[in-house]
Amino acid sequence: MENAVVLEARLLATVSRLAGPVRGAGVVLISLFGAISLNSPLGWGLFALVAVSTVADFRFPGVALPVAFLRVVVLSVLLGADADQWVLTVLTTTLITWQWQWPLRVSVPATAALLAVQVVTTGPGVLVRAVLESVLARLSYVLLRRSSRRVDVLRERAAERSRAAAVTLDQGRREREYLALLHDTAAATFLMAAHGGDPAEVAAQARRDLVVLAERGEEQGTVDLGAALTAVARDSAVDVRVEAEVVRVPAGVALQFVRAARELLANVERHSGTSRAELTVRRGVVVVISDEGKGFAPEDVPEHRRGLRGSVVERIEAAGGAAVVESAPGRGTTARLVWPAHD
Repeated sequence: MENAVVLEARLLATVSRLAGPVRGAGVVLISLFGAISLNSPLGWGLFALVAVSTVADFRFPGVALPVAFLRVVVLSVLLGADADQWVLTVLTTTLITWQWQWPLRVSVPATAALLAVQVVTTGPGVLVRAVLESVLARLSYVLLRRSSRRVDVLRERAAERSRAAAVTLDQGRREREYLALLHDTAAATFLMAAHGGDPAEVAAQARRDLVVLAERGEEQGTVDLGAALTAVARDSAVDVRVEAEVVRVPAGVALQFVRAARELLANVERHSGTSRAELTVRRGVVVVISDEGKGFAPEDVPEHRRGLRGSVVERIEAAGGAAVVESAPGRGTTARLVWPAHD
C-alpha cells in the first residue's frame, strides 16, 4: 500500500506541475486570437502584457496564482464588454487550472474573489459558466485521484499475488528436491539392509544419509509432512489409504517420521496378515497408521526385539515427539505419532 500512496502522490504532483504551463499556453493563445479580433493598440498591448505574465505560470509557481488573478482583473477592467469572450475564456481557463494546481483551501477563496471582481466589472452573466466549469474541473481532479489510487492498489495487489505465487512455486520445487533426495538416500540404505548388507556398512550409510538430509533440511527450512508420508505410502508394498493434510514441520522431524512410517508399514506387510492399511496426517502434528490385521500383544514382545521401540517410539521421541503403538490379538494395530510431544 505504501507504494500505491507514493505513486498517487507522484501523479498528483505531475498534474499540479503541468497546470501552470497549461494555463500559460492557453491564455497566450486565447489572447492572441482576442488581439487579432480587436486589431487595436489596446488589444495588442494587452496581448503583450499577458505573454509577459505567463512567465510566472511556467517558471515561478509560487506567485502564479496572484499573477493569474491580476491578469484576469486587468483584462476585465480594460476590455469590459468590448471583448467579453476573450475575458470569459481567460477567466474559465484560469479557474479550471486552479482546481488542478492548488487544494480547496486555496482555490475556493481565490475563485470566489475573482468571480466577485468579474460580477462588479462585467456583470453576473459570467457566474453560471464560470462556476459550472470550476466544479467540473474539481470533480475531474477528484476522479483522477481516486482512479489512480484504485489502479495503484490493484497493481500492488497483483504484485503481491505474483510474489506469493513465486514463493509457493519455489517452495514446492525445493520440497520436491528434498523428497527426491529423501527417497534416493533412504531407498538405497533400505535396499542394502534388505539384501543382507554388513550391519556396520548399513549403519555407516544411514549416518551419511542423515548428515546429508539434515544439512539439506537446514537449507530448506520446513517440508510438508503430508506430502512426504504420502510418498512413503505410495512406495510401500501395502495398499495404503491416505488422508493427508498439509502439515509443515522441520526437515529433520520429517525425516524421523518418514523412517518410522516405513518401519510401521513394513511391519504391516510382514506380520499383520493383511495387505491394507490406513495413514492419516492431521494438523497438530498427528500421524496415525492403522491396520485391521491379526494384531499382537505388545506386553508379550521380548525385550531383545526392539523393532517398534527402536525404529518407531525412540526415533519419534528423539525428534521431540511421542509415539504410542496399540494392538491386541484379532483387533489390528494402531500407531499414533505426535509432534511435539506435548501436543
